[in-house]
Amino acid sequence: VPRPLAEIIGKTHVMKSLGTGYRADAVRKARIVAAVFEQQWRDIEAHDIQPAIPPMPERPKLAPKPPASPTDKTLRQAFELFRSDPSKQRTRKTDLHYLNLIELAVGLWGEKRTIRSIDRQASRELLDVLLWLPSNAEKKFPKLSPLAAARMAKEKGLAGRLSPASVNGYMCKFRAVMNFCQNEGWIERNPAKGLQVIDRVRRRDKRLPFSLEQLRLIFDAPIYRGCLDDWAGYSTPGYAHPRRGRFWVPLIALFSGMRMNEICQLHVADIYRLDGVDCFFVTEGPFEADNGKRLKTAASERFIPVHPQLVEIGFLSFVEQRRTAGAVRLFSELQKSSTGYYSDPFSKWFRRFLERAGATREKTCFHSFRHCYRDALREARIEHEVALALGGWSSGNGNEGGDTAAAYGRGYRAQTLYEAMSRIAYPELDLSHLVIHG
Repeated sequence: VPRPLAEIIGKTHVMKSLGTGYRADAVRKARIVAAVFEQQWRDIEAHDIQPAIPPMPERPKLAPKPPASPTDKTLRQAFELFRSDPSKQRTRKTDLHYLNLIELAVGLWGEKRTIRSIDRQASRELLDVLLWLPSNAEKKFPKLSPLAAARMAKEKGLAGRLSPASVNGYMCKFRAVMNFCQNEGWIERNPAKGLQVIDRVRRRDKRLPFSLEQLRLIFDAPIYRGCLDDWAGYSTPGYAHPRRGRFWVPLIALFSGMRMNEICQLHVADIYRLDGVDCFFVTEGPFEADNGKRLKTAASERFIPVHPQLVEIGFLSFVEQRRTAGAVRLFSELQKSSTGYYSDPFSKWFRRFLERAGATREKTCFHSFRHCYRDALREARIEHEVALALGGWSSGNGNEGGDTAAAYGRGYRAQTLYEAMSRIAYPELDLSHLVIHG
């Protein structure tokens, strides 16, 4: 409040909510609010108005007019309030999925559709649209809305639709929004509760481990034998032996079971000695630090001893070189996508790499390294709980007792995990050409 008006207004500061959780919207709305307040101060000075507390101005452009009743919120309003819930933190990729779901639902039911009017039948309509929605619809049919693409696919009986897992993923997000609405008292019950499709493919059959033939083709490719460079010339034989992200990431995956993004986002400081054992530390880091690191689950946070085979190939020497150079990220040439994941660009490259190496097979992808690692743990007769700790898998027992038991103690010692890690081997895979001698 301007100092000359403070006594008239009765306070030195006034506050007004901007009604948004997004900075860009807040900046825009703040300018409007500031202009409204400025005009109010001028009106008070010009007309000698002396209210104890002046009324806060409401302009139609500042924020949408609140509904007459909490139960009359529109679908879009409910979605936006759900997304701006301060008690939740979501990744950019997850938020994009919610945005896609908003546009699909609004396209199906209209902008004025209220939350209260969405019943079981309407929820089934959404499920039916998702069942026919083409995968990557925005790329395959850029001129069509998601709803139009789904209707066209249904009319023409097109293949290449969303997988059952993706359909259930969207329905799970829709149920989360409706649960939020129920908790807020806007609806009495969740109309989408239990709605999903049957996924007839067993989870263990969705992805297969790489075969021995595939592993040999991968690690005999030019980038491991000698190539022009590790960028455009990674698949062309040459005399260069670059050892950066594209060289190390598949090897680390094979000998640690780490997920693609866990490896791509590694910092140099994430590799250090614990009780005499060199380890990877898989972590997001401090909550308040925006370092771009993401983990899949709480169980994903762990430390993993560096496998002896990686040491022989020269990984620790590479880490020391990066540390000496003052690098922060281990693979600084790997770029992050707009969704906030370093794995997105690397995943696209790895698919091309498999094709050029002649190693593409059905149901195999980068995640197949993790399946290879799990099989190697079984072959080495690693104790089940130790295997879970080394792979960042949750117990999966689904009972409270198991979760409670897992929360006790400090976990396994680094030396114990290293002894188990040292038993993991791929005896028929020859990587001697990668070992640096002398």
